[in-house]
Amino acid sequence: MAKLEDLQNYLDYQFSSGCYTGEDYKTFQTKYINYLRTLCKQNEWQLVNIGRNHYCFTVYITNGKNKYVYLSVGDVRGGSNEWYYHILVRTAANEKDYSGGRNNYCSLPYLPIKVFELLNTEHRRFL
Repeated sequence: MAKLEDLQNYLDYQFSSGCYTGEDYKTFQTKYINYLRTLCKQNEWQLVNIGRNHYCFTVYITNGKNKYVYLSVGDVRGGSNEWYYHILVRTAANEKDYSGGRNNYCSLPYLPIKVFELLNTEHRRFL
């Protein structure tokens, strides 16, 4: 069971960089996704469509009632801790909707509250 404290150990950490994804980032990403799985299990949500990228990732969370939230954790290199303090969260029409609703940002400790709020509001796509 992943805990918030496991991820807080990475605050101010300098991740490796290069043309191949470093093992340190792979370990971090696994812990982060496991933490998100734990949040989902605690709240009866489901983690779907995990997009593992070079030094960033995206996921969708659903409440199983046709409501989706998209999360994007940006590039972790550079030491800015944006992966902790500035997580992109927005509503989505489905697990493949990358444009979704309005952008929201929150910190990792506040993430469960923000996801709950977004899953319990009507998704409106503005064109």
